[in-house]
Amino acid sequence: MSEAGRLFFRFALRATLAVAIAVGLWAAGIPAEFVLFALTLAGVALLHRHNLQVALTGLAVLTLYKLGFAEFKSGPGFGGLVQHLAHEWVILANLFALLLGFALLARQFEESRLPLVLPRILPDDWRGGFMLLVMIFVLSSFLDNIAAALIGGSIAGTVFRGRVHIGYLAAIVAASNAGGAGSVVGDTTTTMMWLDGVDPREVLEAFLASGTAVVIFGIPASLQQHRHSPITADAPVGVSIDWARVAIVAMMLVAAIVANVSANLVFPALADAFPLLGASVWAVILLTAGWRRPAWESLPEALKGSIFLLSLILCASYMPVETLPPAGWDTAFGLGFVSAVFDNIPLTALALKQGGYDWGFLAFAVGFGGSMIWFGSSAGVALASVYPQARSVGLWIRHGWPIVVAYVAGFFVLLAVQGWHPHAPHKRGAAPVVQQAVQQAQGTSQ
Repeated sequence: MSEAGRLFFRFALRATLAVAIAVGLWAAGIPAEFVLFALTLAGVALLHRHNLQVALTGLAVLTLYKLGFAEFKSGPGFGGLVQHLAHEWVILANLFALLLGFALLARQFEESRLPLVLPRILPDDWRGGFMLLVMIFVLSSFLDNIAAALIGGSIAGTVFRGRVHIGYLAAIVAASNAGGAGSVVGDTTTTMMWLDGVDPREVLEAFLASGTAVVIFGIPASLQQHRHSPITADAPVGVSIDWARVAIVAMMLVAAIVANVSANLVFPALADAFPLLGASVWAVILLTAGWRRPAWESLPEALKGSIFLLSLILCASYMPVETLPPAGWDTAFGLGFVSAVFDNIPLTALALKQGGYDWGFLAFAVGFGGSMIWFGSSAGVALASVYPQARSVGLWIRHGWPIVVAYVAGFFVLLAVQGWHPHAPHKRGAAPVVQQAVQQAQGTSQ
């Protein structure tokens, strides 16, 4: 059989399996929205070179289905769709602005030539790759994980001379997601918890799990990258750093942090009604454009990745996820795997509404779990817009398998050391059954 024949056979086999799974879900009584969403995700996995078209087609089919045969959460028909979009537009606009803005940030950082001097501080063997992952982890703890992943990808492209292994790309995404899991300013999901009334100290324990995970996936990924393309041993001679571009990058990061924190503390109502975080980043971009020209030519590719991600997020928002199993460590553990294929923002919102979770466990699960597949997190989608070879679910899982092991190990290390301590629902009007489950769990642990 020719190579083309083998490729067609593999595609037909995977497509048949995807359809069979979808039919099985429908026959089992799973709502049609989930079946259509599963087919969309399967199409992304099978046709990763055409993922934008697949995502838009899936969104169109789901929208037509909701208009004609089901209801949106806000009501039926076109009016329900308009109200649904009015509710979701701030999150979508913020993410859209950040994806495009951080793509320009990464190029400013790259063109500053600062990454060229990093070989002077990074070890010239596999430990250099591991140290870079640790740097991304730390950066993401106080910065959005999208920016941390893009900056890390920019540095990796320089120190590895453009030959970055897909397993290491997966590790960059995992490191950025791990760093944000324990910080309420490092990830959208933890920021949502903070806005909803969860004490920031309650998610700090996620660092125990994510720190363990970084060691477990970081070492194999760094060894893999070292075999593929060793780190540059020495920095080029005579490199002149453009400190103006470094300053612009710093201003963008500071603007994002200040907007994130001040909006949550001072202007929560404004943050719910206007994409303040994305607007702050773009304000810096436009105000400094005359000082150092942004790489506007990088926007078309970033735009495709942004539309793709927003399409999947909007599809996920259509899902009738009104109930979850009772809150427990096993449920939180399962949500980590679900977040690899299902947007973690609605999952987090539903868990907050339900209450009764140990928020550190949930933060690690929904924050880090998306690293298992490239489109499972916004950081993965953003990095894939710079490294298109990452848009292969098969290769990502094949070479990024240590991330799955790291998730399981990190979760159970946290469970063994910290123990599961569910928090009573922090909002009035929580369902009595949830309160009773929490009290029973607390009584059992005593």
